[in-house]
Amino acid sequence: MDHRPIRTYNILLPIWLLVWFPSWLWLILVPANYLVDRLVLSWSLGDMEGKGTFCRENTWRVCVAGFISDFAGSALLLVAIVFLGSQPGANEFAAALTLNPFANIFALLVTLAAIALAGFCIFRLDRWLLGSTSLDPELARKAALRLAIITAPYLFLVPATLLYR
Repeated sequence: MDHRPIRTYNILLPIWLLVWFPSWLWLILVPANYLVDRLVLSWSLGDMEGKGTFCRENTWRVCVAGFISDFAGSALLLVAIVFLGSQPGANEFAAALTLNPFANIFALLVTLAAIALAGFCIFRLDRWLLGSTSLDPELARKAALRLAIITAPYLFLVPATLLYR
């Protein structure tokens, strides 16, 4: 009989990494993102005639573009951890990027860059999607800009340490 001790390890995942793993959280994330996208799109269209129908037909496309953009931003964070975090003396950076971006200025800057990348992707994708509809090009640009600014993944800044206390 083997009497070696059993070791268990605690795995702490950053919040931004959860977007890569389908889980029960998606049952909350997807409808919440859809609702926010719908509200921002509706607000951006002002008093446009047929706004309700337009939003009903196009919000799902905007929502998918937002998730794709969130993947792009989180991919930047993952690449930063893999490549920059493996450098000698980068343990503090990797830990901060994983658990609390406010603990290291470089980790905070990389996190802000990831949010900006995701916001830029949201803007470009939504401008392209909304521009391919019957919307006036200037209204499509304005709506895409509002969606990018308001729906960028600011949750990347939330310290994962808040979840693991």
